[in-house]
Amino acid sequence: MTATPPGTAPARQSLVLGTLILVAGVANLNLSVANVALPSIGRAFDSSQTMLNLVAVGYSLGLAASVLYLGAVGDRHGRKLLLITGVGLSVPACLLAAFSVSDVMLVLSRVLGGLAAGMAYPTTLALITALWSGARRTRAIALWSAIGGAISATGPLLAGLVLQWFWWGSVFLLTLPLALVALLLAWRVIPAHVNETTEPVDNLGGVLSVLLVAALVLGVNFAPTPGAGAAVAGLFVIALAAAAAFVLRQRRAPNPLYDLDVAARRTFWVAALAGVIVFGSLMGSLFIGQQFLQNVLGYSTLQSGAAILPSPLLMTMVAAHSARLVERHGSRFTLLCGYAFLLLGFLAMLLLWREGIPYWRVGLAYALVGAGIGFAGTPASRALTSSVPVRRAGMASGTADLQRDLGGAIMQSLLGALLTAGYARSFAAQIQQSPDAQQVSQATEAELQKSFSSAADTAQRYPEYATQIVQAAREAFLAGDRWAYSAAALAIVIGIVLVALAYPRHAEEDRLLASYQLRS
Repeated sequence: MTATPPGTAPARQSLVLGTLILVAGVANLNLSVANVALPSIGRAFDSSQTMLNLVAVGYSLGLAASVLYLGAVGDRHGRKLLLITGVGLSVPACLLAAFSVSDVMLVLSRVLGGLAAGMAYPTTLALITALWSGARRTRAIALWSAIGGAISATGPLLAGLVLQWFWWGSVFLLTLPLALVALLLAWRVIPAHVNETTEPVDNLGGVLSVLLVAALVLGVNFAPTPGAGAAVAGLFVIALAAAAAFVLRQRRAPNPLYDLDVAARRTFWVAALAGVIVFGSLMGSLFIGQQFLQNVLGYSTLQSGAAILPSPLLMTMVAAHSARLVERHGSRFTLLCGYAFLLLGFLAMLLLWREGIPYWRVGLAYALVGAGIGFAGTPASRALTSSVPVRRAGMASGTADLQRDLGGAIMQSLLGALLTAGYARSFAAQIQQSPDAQQVSQATEAELQKSFSSAADTAQRYPEYATQIVQAAREAFLAGDRWAYSAAALAIVIGIVLVALAYPRHAEEDRLLASYQLRS
């Protein structure tokens, strides 16, 4: 087997790649800063756990719903133009989020920010695919994946730092300086109109893709909400109908938004599904973990943000080696290495995270998750971009971003739904078993089961029972997060089986990818 050729790269490649990573960093940072502020947001607006889930998932929702459509728009009308527009739109979106007067306004602002990221973020990987080739592309993707993931994981630390002195909305202003620098650099150094297509955009297919992803994510998010059964069923019906219409449209459209023949390639669809689980696991661990650290362990916002530092540290260190592992042993082997570390990370959360634990248990779990993302991120993205023609790079980059954002949205929604259901069930059982159960009104019981922050507010109104209420809320939260971590571990096991059985081994992968490039 011959070694992979070095490939091509653009002029001033370090500056171009640095700019693309910075643009991706704006999107990644915005994605994660809300998690550490969730308890503060809950207290500010007396939000339910479901509404807090929406605040966390709103950005991913806007991004995930739009990336496929906007990736095709960039391929046709100019990736650089779309990138600059998205970075520019992120500025008012951040301002609206920071100064929201209600949690509903905050959710809508987060969705708007996600749509802005949907313009900029997928374009970064599309441009890497168009500007680099061969082993240089693999190394560029490794840096893009590692540094982007690390920026996302350090978001809670920066958010915790500013929350020591400022109000909850300050976390949404963190990206403004980065956005302005990224906007200037992108305008000056990013090449325009490289390997773009002249085919018209399938706008109907784009609308259907937005409807499909949005309905799916919202349906998962509202599933545990009492009395929302009809709405949830309606959302899932919409998602199913949109999926059927989308597939039919892509089969018949002369210029499909999403080439289903390409999507059927094993190196594409297996990598896409594997990446959904990989990146969803990262966002899920940050989403549940930040609430655990503050609500159960009593960490401050700064302490909880700093607690996750082992994750970006290991992510960056491991990703530097993942590109070499992909070249030497293939994507399958490297993905399985990543999955093994991810599984160990969630098992550590499930088995070791309890009330009053020492920090090393927290740091160990986050370090394992970071190593898993570091190993798996590069092959998941590289397999996608190497399976499509360069002129359709938006399809690959849109799918790669959908891995992160749909994975993050679904895993956050799913884990949040399980947390909500487990929390409410545990609190209800504790109330029933309490000797003072008859004294608890239905309204008070509903407040206690609403969320941890709502229970904490209730405890302040009844100081004679404050200790018992807070302790019960902690126990209920632990019951809910055990459900969530168990589901995440199961999803990772499914991913391991999928990759082991369906993804081609190294020699076959090289042969398939070479044949795809010839067809392109």
